[in-house]
Amino acid sequence: MKQIYAICILVLLSLTGDVVTMLTHLSVPGSIIGLVLLWVLLQCRVIPVHWVEPGSRILLSQMLLFFVPSAVGVIQYLPLLKTEGLQLVLVIALSTIAVMIVSGGMTELLVSIKRRMRHGH
Repeated sequence: MKQIYAICILVLLSLTGDVVTMLTHLSVPGSIIGLVLLWVLLQCRVIPVHWVEPGSRILLSQMLLFFVPSAVGVIQYLPLLKTEGLQLVLVIALSTIAVMIVSGGMTELLVSIKRRMRHGH
């Protein structure tokens, strides 16, 4: 039951992000706004981590299934892939590497800041 409640919280936050996007006409996807909202609520301790952790574990373990519709949709663009496929692969690879580098760097930065704060430096 904890997993269902956790997924419901995550879906509710995503839907809230969709509403914010519609009302404000932002060009940011509602799911991203929902993630930022989740992060803020977790940081402010409004939502404890143990409320969402069981659901997030399930969703992360099944994440590959969320990409199936996208992969199937790519088939519609086979002519584009034949002419621009190499460029697309390069852009995807380079952007993935950039995201990994920035994510790793930010994680290291935040961990070092947290360590300094813990040790009173």
